[in-house]
Amino acid sequence: MSARRNSAVVPTPWSTVGPFFGITVTKANSVRAIAAPGSKGERVKLACAVFDRHGACVPDALIEIWQANAEGKYDHPADRQLKKIDPAFRGFGRQITDANGACEFETIRPGRVPGPLGKLQAPHLEAGVLTRGVLKILATRIYFAGDPANEECPVLALVPKARRTTLLAQPVAGAPGAWRHEIHLSGPRETVFFDL
Repeated sequence: MSARRNSAVVPTPWSTVGPFFGITVTKANSVRAIAAPGSKGERVKLACAVFDRHGACVPDALIEIWQANAEGKYDHPADRQLKKIDPAFRGFGRQITDANGACEFETIRPGRVPGPLGKLQAPHLEAGVLTRGVLKILATRIYFAGDPANEECPVLALVPKARRTTLLAQPVAGAPGAWRHEIHLSGPRETVFFDL
């Protein structure tokens, strides 16, 4: 018998597959300010937090946000509306969550954009989430709690009423313009994700 046959196989420690955003997303390619100070519209400071199925924070998650400007126009060639583009408005943000699973964006409340059959959608931000072990972007939306347009939004209407709260950012008491949104990756409070 060879020594090889007598040696025991020792399992390697368990680890989560990447990606590891703390290595690749740096200050140089992070985008916190979706709207520069000169952007038109109602200023919003949006704090996001990511949690796992047990309610534990998820550090090193990547959140990307795309949104329309205050007029309801995306700065993208596919948006053929005759509305003006705001040169001070970027429309895109990217942050990684810190050790507490949180990050923050500075932006404006977006205008309403056309949806299915030309019906206007409620103001919202498109969000994509990636984290360790998640190899396909999780697409979701962030709406603003209490916005009257939420009741008539054709996309929000596709979500069962009991689950719509998972898409609503909540105002922060005593902090005008400050909002907080929690993203739960799974479990009883799982955020609604869209199959794109």
